[in-house]
Amino acid sequence: MLESQESRNLYDQDYYLWLESTAKLLQLQKFHEVELFNLVEEITDMGKNEKRAITSNLRILLMHLLKYQYQPWLFTIVEHRQRIKESLAMSPSLRSYYRQVFAQSYQDARELAAAETGLSVSSFPENPPFTPEDALNSNYLPSGVEFSR
Repeated sequence: MLESQESRNLYDQDYYLWLESTAKLLQLQKFHEVELFNLVEEITDMGKNEKRAITSNLRILLMHLLKYQYQPWLFTIVEHRQRIKESLAMSPSLRSYYRQVFAQSYQDARELAAAETGLSVSSFPENPPFTPEDALNSNYLPSGVEFSR
């Protein structure tokens, strides 16, 4: 298998091959041959990517929930609910992160909804008119939400 210096070079030269080689070394339990620095970096980045995916999908979901009464985009609401639910099912420990970023994601979604609809940000409620649970509830649509114009 690859020696550590070769592995470091491979990481820079052929990332996919480095992934395959590292996975093989781990499967063979040749831990002493694994180039740890980049492996740790990649595992850390994987966690960050999971969080970024939740935040990104949450912003889009909340924006479309806000816009629903003006321009119903049901497909996008369903799609991003599914993406978030899938992320949370695969990484249940990120449920607290979902709740943590909900309020800021809502504020971001207000700006996105305003930009996309041509309405002012103040047209949309300053505080979320739905809970984090509502946002992921497949049966929930904000038909009772009152928006100011």
